[in-house]
Amino acid sequence: MNFNELPIENKLKNSIRFANFITPTPIQSKSIPIGLLGKDILGTAQTGTGKTLAFTIPMINKLILDKNAMALIVCPTRELATQVMQTVLKLNVREIGIGNALLIGGESMQKQLKKLKRRARIIVGTPGRINDHLKRQSLNLSKVSYLVLDETDRMLDMGFTPQIETILKFIPKQHQTLLFSATLPNNILRISEKYLNDPERIAIGSLSTPIEKIKQETFQITQDKKYHELINQLVERNGSILVFVKTKRGADKIVKRLKYDGHSADAIHGNLRQSKRDRVINNFRNGKSRILIATDVAARGLDIPLIKHVINYDLPQVAEDYIHRIGRTGRAGKEGSSLTFITPNDRSMWSSISKLIDPNFIATKKNKDKNFKKNRRNKVSFKKNKNFKNKKKKFQFNNKKKFRNKNRSKISSFKKRNKFRNTTK
Repeated sequence: MNFNELPIENKLKNSIRFANFITPTPIQSKSIPIGLLGKDILGTAQTGTGKTLAFTIPMINKLILDKNAMALIVCPTRELATQVMQTVLKLNVREIGIGNALLIGGESMQKQLKKLKRRARIIVGTPGRINDHLKRQSLNLSKVSYLVLDETDRMLDMGFTPQIETILKFIPKQHQTLLFSATLPNNILRISEKYLNDPERIAIGSLSTPIEKIKQETFQITQDKKYHELINQLVERNGSILVFVKTKRGADKIVKRLKYDGHSADAIHGNLRQSKRDRVINNFRNGKSRILIATDVAARGLDIPLIKHVINYDLPQVAEDYIHRIGRTGRAGKEGSSLTFITPNDRSMWSSISKLIDPNFIATKKNKDKNFKKNRRNKVSFKKNKNFKNKKKKFQFNNKKKFRNKNRSKISSFKKRNKFRNTTK
């Protein structure tokens, strides 16, 4: 099967051919025919499998046929929304000419308002900014007949459930919904039962295991040695490297140290303005910056096919995020590698991650830090002997006290001698 065999409008076939899309991926082969029939879809597939095109082709075909219909695509992050819009623009050529608007935070509200006034029929955005426009009454969703919830598990993990439910209240009951997710936890199934109408379930690959072509390694290490080992790994590995950390502050701190040590690195996290985020992503995509330090906000938004390595400098706070993180490499069947630093404090979380992947899963262990167990013992013994510092302080205080008393006795004896001399005179 190829795209030319699909029962779609010739305008759309021409734009697909012009965009150089030739052979559908498995998720596209299964989803597009069902989407064209107007049925709801509950789709599960890993990143890099072509989900975006799977819901974009039926959407544009529907909007060509129905001149009054609208489509809404909701994404968890600004980056993902931007990339989805790029795919839309590739297919929505001038010959088709459907108005569109990208509604994301960090960009001018005025520009978005102008786009909406020009009868935008394809809306792509994040839950927060879409809700902002609904509150301002600048967005009318009463004609939406095609809804896409992309990376839904991530949106729920990020706490967007109330915003999504608010958006759904503004959409007519009679509409087609396509829900895509990398994993299928219970909260996704609940949303599916509540809002989808007898959906076709499409699953490509495992629901919770990472792409098989990713070589996973672990490195047991203590916290104080992590940065030095990171430097070693950066020197050993060729190609682009994505490093995940827990905090924004930690990302900025590591980038500062890496630049000082002569490495080309940038950080991406929630505090960056949209223009800076775009510049950072473009630098990484174009190879100007080889190393990208990221928080989990970028785990789902980035779509850079040439990422060769992922390093988990810090473990994620949610076990499912490990899958999303390492899914940045090994895209579309290409080989990739991931390395995870595990400190003594990380053992509980790593156990949860291992169970999520596979109860029998064993990642390849690299050379363990020699001080790993030693430091673990020291940490325990330090807790047992936590009054060690107090004893030391007490010892120092007693010595000072003795010294002062000794000096006082000398001063008092000196005063007595002087007094005796004065009386004899």
